[in-house]
This record gives sequence, C-alpha cells and structure tokens, in this order.
Amino acid sequence: MATVTFSGITLPKDITVYGVAGDRGTLLALAKKNNIPIPCQCQDGECGSCLVKITHLGNKTPLAVDLTEKEKLTLSVNGKLTREALHASENDHLPPPYRLACQYIVRDEDILVEFSGEPGVEIDLRRPKKK
Repeated sequence: MATVTFSGITLPKDITVYGVAGDRGTLLALAKKNNIPIPCQCQDGECGSCLVKITHLGNKTPLAVDLTEKEKLTLSVNGKLTREALHASENDHLPPPYRLACQYIVRDEDILVEFSGEPGVEIDLRRPKKK
C-alpha cells in the first residue's frame, strides 16, 4: 500500500492518504477521491496545470514510473524536464522530480506530493513546512 502525503498552499495542513498499489489509478484520481484540490484543466497531459513535485520518502529506491510522451513534451515545454533528467528517466529508470498528476501512476511507495493549488502558478519549494 502506498502512502501519499499531499502538501499545498491551499490545504490547511498536509493530508496523507493511502493508495492501492497496482490499481493503475493516477495521482490526480487519488487526489479527487480524497477531495484534494490539485488544479486540472485538460486531465490529459497536455496543459500542465496539474504539475506536482514528487519526493520519494523512505529508504527504498524509487520505482521506475515511466513518463508518457505527452508528459515528456509538456514538462519540457514548461522547463521542468531537462535533457539530463529525461536521459536518467529513460536510461537509468530514475524518475524526475516534477510530474503531471494526471499522468503519474501511484506505485507501492511512500511519496510527498507538493502543488501550488492554482493552475499555472509555480510551486514554491522554499515555503516553510506545515506542522
């Protein structure tokens, strides 16, 4: 079972939920199921409004979650996927930190998901952590 902690400026506090590994549900679907307001417009990997930062928690090696072609293009156009990160993803199976919630498949691992809460607003990773 995956433990997914959502952290966003629109949330009063971080929210941790459980995802069933293997159900092939997206991160966006899990968020919607738990009333977590990740922005989304197209829900098809083309607009980039559901941009999130994924941090793998624990000591396990991150599971290889391949980028979709739409995700590669959208993240690249928005400056969130460097050539180096793309190479590491495709050749070394190291997932990049930025993903699209509508394309990311939840796996059996603990993750922190950070999002801005507003479409098109940059994720501020310098904000203080909520208690």
